[in-house]
Amino acid sequence: MQLGASCALLGLLFLTAFDSSECLQTVVRPDSGSMVTISALLVDQCAVCTVSGVNDTLTSCHPSLHLVPKEEVKLLFNCSQPIEQAFTVTIARTIQCTKDTCSPTTVETRPSILTEFSRTFTWELNAPKNTLVGLDILGDGLMETSQPCPDGSQYSLTTSKTSTKYCRGGSETRLEAPNGAVVSLQVKPNFESVLFRTSAGPLKGPTMVVTVDSSTTVVVSRDPGEPECEVCSVDGSARDCSPTEKTLTNVENLSLEFSCLKPQDVYSVTMKKKIECTQSSCTPAAGRIDPDYFKDFKRSVTWDISVPQRTVLTLDFPGGLKEMSGAEKCQDGHQYSVSTTKSEGNIKTTSYCKGGTVSHHLNLPGATTVTAEVPKGSEVDSFTVKAAPRGGRMMSVMPDPDTIITISRLTSEPDCSVCMNEEPEQICKPTHLTLNSNTSVEFTCPQPQDVFTVEINREIDCTEVSCSGNIVQAESLLFPDFNRTFTWDLKVVSTRAFQLDFPEPGMRQIPDEETCPDEHTYSIVAYLRTGRAIIGTFCKGGTVTTILARYRGRLALQVPGDRKLDPVDFKLKVGPETSMVAILKVNLPRGVSDTDFITANYPGDFPDNQQMQWDFTVPGMHNYTVHFCDHTAPECLSSEVEVEYQEGSKKVTKLTLTDSQPQHAQGNFNMVLRNCETNKTLQGLTLNYRVSVMRSGHPVLCAVDLKEHTGVSLQIERVGSDPSCEMSVNSKIEKKINVAAGTQASLSFLDCPNEDLRLTASKVIECQNRTSCSVTQLTVPKLVPCLPMPLHSFTWHLRIPQDSTVDLVSPTGSLKQSLPGQECNQSVSLHVAESDGFPVGDFCFNGMIQKVQVHANVSVTATVPDFSKIRKPFLNVSISQEITETIINRVSPVASSPNLLATPNWPLGMRPSSTVSWIITVPSQYEAHVHFVNLSQPKCKDRHTSITVKMLGDEEELMSRREDEQAEDKLRVPRSFYLNMSNCIPEERGFGAMTNIVLQKKSYLLPILLGLAGALLLLLTVLAVVWFIIKKKKRDKMAKEASIYIGKGNIFRPSDTHFSKTRSDNDSHVYDSIDEGRIYGHLLADSSYADSMPDHFDGGPVDTYNTFTGPTDPGLPVIKEPDYEPELDGFKMFLDPSESFLPPRPRTPIDRQDSLGFQDRRMLDNALYTFKSTGDMNTIRLSGVDMEPQPPTILEDSL
Repeated sequence: MQLGASCALLGLLFLTAFDSSECLQTVVRPDSGSMVTISALLVDQCAVCTVSGVNDTLTSCHPSLHLVPKEEVKLLFNCSQPIEQAFTVTIARTIQCTKDTCSPTTVETRPSILTEFSRTFTWELNAPKNTLVGLDILGDGLMETSQPCPDGSQYSLTTSKTSTKYCRGGSETRLEAPNGAVVSLQVKPNFESVLFRTSAGPLKGPTMVVTVDSSTTVVVSRDPGEPECEVCSVDGSARDCSPTEKTLTNVENLSLEFSCLKPQDVYSVTMKKKIECTQSSCTPAAGRIDPDYFKDFKRSVTWDISVPQRTVLTLDFPGGLKEMSGAEKCQDGHQYSVSTTKSEGNIKTTSYCKGGTVSHHLNLPGATTVTAEVPKGSEVDSFTVKAAPRGGRMMSVMPDPDTIITISRLTSEPDCSVCMNEEPEQICKPTHLTLNSNTSVEFTCPQPQDVFTVEINREIDCTEVSCSGNIVQAESLLFPDFNRTFTWDLKVVSTRAFQLDFPEPGMRQIPDEETCPDEHTYSIVAYLRTGRAIIGTFCKGGTVTTILARYRGRLALQVPGDRKLDPVDFKLKVGPETSMVAILKVNLPRGVSDTDFITANYPGDFPDNQQMQWDFTVPGMHNYTVHFCDHTAPECLSSEVEVEYQEGSKKVTKLTLTDSQPQHAQGNFNMVLRNCETNKTLQGLTLNYRVSVMRSGHPVLCAVDLKEHTGVSLQIERVGSDPSCEMSVNSKIEKKINVAAGTQASLSFLDCPNEDLRLTASKVIECQNRTSCSVTQLTVPKLVPCLPMPLHSFTWHLRIPQDSTVDLVSPTGSLKQSLPGQECNQSVSLHVAESDGFPVGDFCFNGMIQKVQVHANVSVTATVPDFSKIRKPFLNVSISQEITETIINRVSPVASSPNLLATPNWPLGMRPSSTVSWIITVPSQYEAHVHFVNLSQPKCKDRHTSITVKMLGDEEELMSRREDEQAEDKLRVPRSFYLNMSNCIPEERGFGAMTNIVLQKKSYLLPILLGLAGALLLLLTVLAVVWFIIKKKKRDKMAKEASIYIGKGNIFRPSDTHFSKTRSDNDSHVYDSIDEGRIYGHLLADSSYADSMPDHFDGGPVDTYNTFTGPTDPGLPVIKEPDYEPELDGFKMFLDPSESFLPPRPRTPIDRQDSLGFQDRRMLDNALYTFKSTGDMNTIRLSGVDMEPQPPTILEDSL
């Protein structure tokens, strides 16, 4: 009840301070020797109070409270946060030890004191000097950690140098610490008790056995400020102790004892080793130490490497090194320093860290010291040492007469000397050497051009009228790879000036800190009585053509070592008398330009009482303006600073630095800057000014709007050499103008003759779908009339679908290809090329080419002297179906002249793997003579070339040849044909051909002669056979004469051949029918022919001759003759006289079918000349008299 009442009362007291609060009241009585401290973590929200007085009416609240040992006190905790998280409790005790015991002997954490809070128990160890306190942990062992413990109990042991944390659950059960150490334990609320057992004993550190050879010195030294700790060397019974350091050398198995637990925290070890080298080897050949040698100590290992003179060391670090600045430290603690003694005695030290990629090999020129700083517990990386004679460089030097060569050190690294002459009279200098005669020079480093610079000086004295020699060396063989400075000291009589004339394009003045693009930098210095004056620094390519300087001066040319000497071919001569410090002659360029100039010594002070002159040559029809960009005015002690201008022989104009300078003036002029006597303590005279030049003419303006011309773009370029011509587009000067399609542009042309400008235009015509593409006529749109130049050419870029072909047809009917021997002499020229620019050919109108088909995007460029006179389209363009060839030309040759055909891109060669065909139409009464005038075959890398000739409609090829076959150069083709050429993938040369086609009329004389000869031969053969048969029959009859019995009583005598009728007055030669099977049986092998004959031929023959087979009865033979011989309308073998080829009288009119010029189509073309059908008569013309030849119609399907 009392607790609840007190908390309620205290809650009322804190009601005003906290919105809501928790409270805890308890009674605490600390043990003797324990210091209990209670602290609130949230001072503004929590408090710990002591409660006293009658009925606990008195309270005293504090953010922190220290409790008195052995005094009972009632505490009241109040906080707006949870109580157990708002306060910390620290319980501190001291463990007092002698040399052999400690009190208390057992240490316990009392769980009864404020167990509701997190507590920290601390025990401070108090022991005599050189006494070690031991704490044995009763219960679970400990393990060292750097993380918070999972159960919330954290042990720590803190000494003056270290602090180690532990968690429960390990194997370590004893902690040892010297005097002054503090052991602490942090526990969570309601943690169980922990017990320690204490002990004390003398302090004794570890012992180690070491061996040190004679070339090594080891120093074990105590770091200042560390606790006292002795190191003792024990050799048998002898014991040598030192509280600060111990030096060891040439000892074996020597025991070292330390009087502290962790001597590695107190002592550090320094090792020094020696490596001796000759010019070829080192002993030992590597820098290494035993990895376990003082491994737990911080070590510094130094190797002193000695070498002879002119010996270079190579240190190889397998892991690589990274060079560091002096202030940087290596993250892993491994740091190397390499110190090298140079030839002049200076020592250079460089620091490195491990693991870099910059330096694996260090090449050092002399005696070297390598020091490695190694942290505790780490191994020392070894390195190898190699020695070799130092590479040098020797050269012979033969300077020109009156030439002095000075070799000077440019950088302090690497170590290198320059020596003159040879041993034993050799003289070496580490910084500079002067040569004026032929000698040998040796450098003690392999790349002296990185260390030294060379100055080549020559003195030239001039008389009153001339200077001796050519001062410019076209090429110098002296030290070509060194940074060189060529200087010429010039001197004339005191009243005259030396004059330097520079060739075109002159020199350009630059500020002293700039360098020239070609790295050839010129500087001119004049030596006055008042001191040196720098006239200026110059580069090639400028407006300054001549420089004059008074009396004495120096010209210098600086050239880097990696540049070939290419000096300006300037001339030196004696100039006129002058009072000027310098005179610069300037030729200002045509067009718009800005040229800057500076005074002598700029940005320093211009010399007192001196003057400098600039002579400007201004091109005609140009204005100039002078503008002072930057200047400083001095304080004049006498006279004033003046700027004088004079144009030709006009009066001199004097101005000050602040006056308005000349603007938009014309003509050549001189400018003189005159200084006064100045106050040397103040800023002197400086001037940086600019001369601007612009044309005085008026430009031709033209506004171009291409929005109304779809796909049209313009290009304008300069083709003339007039430097004054200036083109600009939208106020920006351009060398070439391009106005894109669908844009607007403002063009300006200043001082540009029309013949110096070339205007070209182009248009893109694109078709997305072949079926929707209509026939397009290539016409030139009307351009703006303000363009001053005529249109030179117009190009149409034709874009077609991938599966289509573009057809080009001339509106005049045909095209002519421009070829050698068949050039176009017309004003219109059409250049056809594929989209990548590969030529298809050059064409004009009125030729033999009817159509050009290209299976690709093409461009057509028309060139005409005057496009305004062309009213008709140049070509008709249509889109057709895809072709297998690359290009097809349809050709109708002309009979009256040669017809030349050439492959695309003639004579350079066809595109690889391309095919071109010519479909050639030959009139019916003509034949084509094909002649391959010029044929170039390549060496094929893949596939073969092919030349094929085939008549239209035929499968058989008249000619087919590859590049490795011999082709006929002439060929006769009787009718229309096509010529195909295919290219391979050439390895060498190109495939091209020029073919000439000549049409000639067909000749029928030979067939007629052959026919007549054949007919005559046949007639002679028949006559011979008839004659032979008749003669044979007559001979047989005479040999077999006999009487013949005639049945009707008519008899005749043997051999009596007389008949009552003669052949002329009877019809014995007229037959009623002819047995064609007997007469023409050898021609009627087809039995179907007989079936087609009329039926009246099936009866018995009338008046036909049958071979006598003898009497049918045993009687006499009977000759039967008919009583009459009727007229028959059957087939007659011969014509009547009135129907013969020579009629007795003309028969008019003669039907067309009766004419000899026609033939019935029903007649078979065979030996019988019989009808093939019984249909109507269909005549054909046999003669071509008075009829014009008509070329046969060629259909697409026939191709």
